[in-house]
Amino acid sequence: MKILMVLTSHDKLGDTGKKTGFWLEEFAAPYFVFRDAGIDVTLATPQGGQPPLDPKSDEPDAQTADTRRFREDQEAQATLANTARLDEINADEYDALFYPGGHGPLWDLAEHPVSIALIEHYWGSGKPVATVCHAPGVLRHVKKPDGSPLVEGKRVTGFTNSEEEAVGLTHVVPFLVEDALKEAGGQFERTDDWGVHVVVDGHLVTGQNPASSAATAEALLKLLHL
Repeated sequence: MKILMVLTSHDKLGDTGKKTGFWLEEFAAPYFVFRDAGIDVTLATPQGGQPPLDPKSDEPDAQTADTRRFREDQEAQATLANTARLDEINADEYDALFYPGGHGPLWDLAEHPVSIALIEHYWGSGKPVATVCHAPGVLRHVKKPDGSPLVEGKRVTGFTNSEEEAVGLTHVVPFLVEDALKEAGGQFERTDDWGVHVVVDGHLVTGQNPASSAATAEALLKLLHL
């Protein structure tokens, strides 16, 4: 069993002069859920190589058992430092797709034609697609085989407008995840800010925020009957 995890290559937080990237917990928690289940995990990014880490996700108050485990796991660190280029991936090699969040994907993966085509290929093949936190935003331009938006009529979740407001980035991000999913016809569901919330609709899995990362990965495993 193989899972492809797709991370961002984008490191600029709008025009703030600050850095962004992927959120460490949203990578580390699912990565270890998959690896501990005996799954072969491949990492890919638009540019290949080391993806940018959102520095805020590396601060002491953002650490979890999984992020600490990652810092002690040289194999995991080496894997992350050498991601494949997204346009060199053979989509048919993998059984499912997982997108960790962080603000970075809103700028690159949400608009990236190879990423969009990859998700459309998986969806059309009946393979599970999972995204967490900001990563559900990568679904905004994805279409079903009939040309309608992928999330149209689907139950979905993602980083909420109130969570974005709480971190002070409502007017910095290129779009709000909650709004984008609703505009594409998604039936947006949520729990309280920062609570664990995962939605499964068919072979689409979405998680609300960093705390939902492991649960989103576990829901994906259930779709793979693991």
